Amino acid sequence: MSDPTPYDLIGGENGVRALAVAFYDAMDRLPEAATIRAMHGESLDGIKQKLFEFLSGWLGGPRLYFQKYGHVCIGSAHGPYPIGEAERDQWLRCMDIALDEIGASDEVRNILHAPMFRMANAMRDR
Repeated sequence: MSDPTPYDLIGGENGVRALAVAFYDAMDRLPEAATIRAMHGESLDGIKQKLFEFLSGWLGGPRLYFQKYGHVCIGSAHGPYPIGEAERDQWLRCMDIALDEIGASDEVRNILHAPMFRMANAMRDR
């Protein structure tokens, strides 16, 4: 039997969906995330779904985003937005809070820490 994926460890579909919702809920309420919150439309409902679909595959579960949208370069999708270290750190802060709120284990946090930093850092364009 293979080792469980981060998708499995986070609770499968329900856990990943909860993570996506908690992430954007944190972004919506934290004053220190105002810069990245302003990059989104008034409603976060659609982007919560997209993040859920992306994270599902990225964490080792069903590749929902790819099945729905095909291969999309995530860096290109973020290209129109000025993303520097401050915005990267806001994103990471929201993700840390979301992981707290869903009760992610230390094991999950340790597995995801470096890859999430690399992903967030790769979005920087300034």
